[in-house]
Amino acid sequence: MIVCKFGGTSVASSEQIQKVANIVKSNPARKIVAVSAPGKRSGEDIKVTDLLINLAMAALKNEDIEDELQIVVNRFMAIADGLELDHTICDVIAEDLRERVLGDKSNEELFIDSIKAAGEDNNAKLIAAYFNSIGMPARYVSPKDGLVVNDLPERTYALPEAYVNLAPLKDTKEIIVFPGFFGYTKAGILRTFDRGGSDITGSILAAAVEAELYENFTDVDCVFSANPKVVNDPVEIKEITYREMRELSYAGFSVFHDEALMPVYKIGVPVNIKNTNNPSAPGTRIVPRRSAAARPVTGISADSGFSTLYVSKYLMNREVGFGRKLLQILEDENISYEHTPSGLDDISVIMRSNQITLENEERILSRVKNELQADDVQMRHGFSMIVIVGEGMRNNTGLAARAATAISKTGANIEMINQGSSEVSLVFGVLQEYENQILQALYEEFFAHVRV
Repeated sequence: MIVCKFGGTSVASSEQIQKVANIVKSNPARKIVAVSAPGKRSGEDIKVTDLLINLAMAALKNEDIEDELQIVVNRFMAIADGLELDHTICDVIAEDLRERVLGDKSNEELFIDSIKAAGEDNNAKLIAAYFNSIGMPARYVSPKDGLVVNDLPERTYALPEAYVNLAPLKDTKEIIVFPGFFGYTKAGILRTFDRGGSDITGSILAAAVEAELYENFTDVDCVFSANPKVVNDPVEIKEITYREMRELSYAGFSVFHDEALMPVYKIGVPVNIKNTNNPSAPGTRIVPRRSAAARPVTGISADSGFSTLYVSKYLMNREVGFGRKLLQILEDENISYEHTPSGLDDISVIMRSNQITLENEERILSRVKNELQADDVQMRHGFSMIVIVGEGMRNNTGLAARAATAISKTGANIEMINQGSSEVSLVFGVLQEYENQILQALYEEFFAHVRV
């Protein structure tokens, strides 16, 4: 069995959904299809998810929601008309939206989640109806029928029983069309996954049915070794390990969500990233292990929006529990951290800037200064993390020196350097204004002059 997921651009219009049907029909092993909400049809278009957020905000403000609701219904109606479906399915969608808008608003986050999830949920119903209309026996299955997730306040993840509940889908004779992006708690509360949530749903389904392959269809032929918007004509990656992909996704690779790898990683289901618009292209395979490559570096990625909490205290290394106390202060503010490079008398905690506000920054600095008796405490913003990834790096000497030399040629200063114990990745912290220059310089060093 193959589980396949189709992203927003793959299901954005009737023409795209017809391509999806042809892809699914071309291989009888493709029995489970996870779908996103309709994405952009062109550069100026608006995603259905964004239309639904507008609807949710109008409802929360007790404004007239008819215009916003009709815009969403019209979008689905245009798809239905293009697929020559009768408007019964659009009536179902309109009724579903009205029920959601009239739902419990006491928790705004959960209310918005419910409205947003209508994009995936109703698109799955529409696509299942289309499959049946062209002679492809199909059945819509709701996440309510098995995809059990945790309760607030932690970020959403599937509970172990979700995999048990969904396992019987492996025996389906029909094509299962399953909406991505959300699940339900044991109490029946809808919760959405983080960005790229449909990737996570597809991965959960693939793991639950122990699929032979998880195909993730998007709008690019493959994963590239660097951002093609920054680096001209980067090398295509034909095969990459779970660990490599996880590291690259963490720092800006948007083709595949890093959290989506965990379910398939646990049982070793390979992933194939493919293009809905060019399904014959081999794509990029994500596998548990691969043979050694000629290049030690598989890919280079970069992501901005990081802040650094710098703390200095003489004889810090002799003080038992200092690091725990420091991280406890961040935990009290519900802030997670990314890296903690340190020296004998100082430590830096690197975190995502979107977690920092003027209020909690002031509290953090005050507590660290007073409770830990630190000599110097600073919060600095505007950093990027540049990540070099490759399974072959651990067997390659002088790689860090080559990277540092390439970075120095751009005039940028390396603010932080961190290498994981697995030696699969090397992370450099730099001022984000140098991000693109550094990405180009590192690509030139590790790819442009290497013949494979």
